[in-house]
Amino acid sequence: MPGRIRFGKSPEERVIRPVDITPLPQPQGQYIQASEHAYHVIDLGQGTPTFFLHGGGPGCTAWSDFGVVVPLFAEHRRCILPDLLQYGQTDKPIIRGPMWNYHARSMVDLMDAMELRRASFVCNSWGGTLALCLAARYPERVHSLVITGSMPVFYGPLAPLPEAGRRGRNARDVYFGGEGPTRKKMRELIERLEWYDASALPEQTVQMRFQQSLNPEEMALAAKSDNPRGDWQDLTEELSAVQCPTLFCWGLQDAFLTPDYPMMLTRMVQRGQLHILDACSHHLQEERPVHYFHIVNSFLDQPV
Repeated sequence: MPGRIRFGKSPEERVIRPVDITPLPQPQGQYIQASEHAYHVIDLGQGTPTFFLHGGGPGCTAWSDFGVVVPLFAEHRRCILPDLLQYGQTDKPIIRGPMWNYHARSMVDLMDAMELRRASFVCNSWGGTLALCLAARYPERVHSLVITGSMPVFYGPLAPLPEAGRRGRNARDVYFGGEGPTRKKMRELIERLEWYDASALPEQTVQMRFQQSLNPEEMALAAKSDNPRGDWQDLTEELSAVQCPTLFCWGLQDAFLTPDYPMMLTRMVQRGQLHILDACSHHLQEERPVHYFHIVNSFLDQPV
């Protein structure tokens, strides 16, 4: 793709060159019926199936979170990007009962519909908590996990979590409250909570998120706060059941959870690793896509 990094076989061709972090237009996806829910899925590349699960911020979709970095991964593996339930172009049902159990079961339904027995998962924030629950409850379906900026438990090892772990939900309420979504509010939210270098944030990223946040169903869900998202679920017990290799890849300046938090998570799963990347906050894969790709792809290629 024009403007994207390429990796050749010679040392000279493997030199890291600057990469354009402006997202490309979203490619055409398809709708896949997974039990009672229809998922919108983008499917790129060939090889080992790898799901990319996005975060839960206003206007987030699979492409808004991973569109910059996925072309790099698609040269090496099959990249499957579903919009999660209640986001993007996927169905937006009311979820009842433990929320992560519901999402994990539905993700298994999607894998079954795609005839995929097992896959790896690369995840940001909301999507990572979902994937940890999936790996705990359905270990035979998960080969390995990469988790960035997720909050599966409601406590920290060194200090209370910012805003009692409600910083994301509070930001969502502010964004959708008052006069409602605006492009200015979206830029301010991303600059304050998701990116380390606000000056590098592409306007196309802001516009993509803003336009999606205007979706009537998404706005209706936001107006009901947490009620339609299911019962909030702490995964302390589930983490000890996560058997697959798990990389926690974290931004040193993450605005939600400081690096002591993923260090705790690394010790709670059975086969955890931790990488802290400097000069980035909550969206490593957008802000520093080349470094993120090298770190994550080498982890995924490790022998089990």
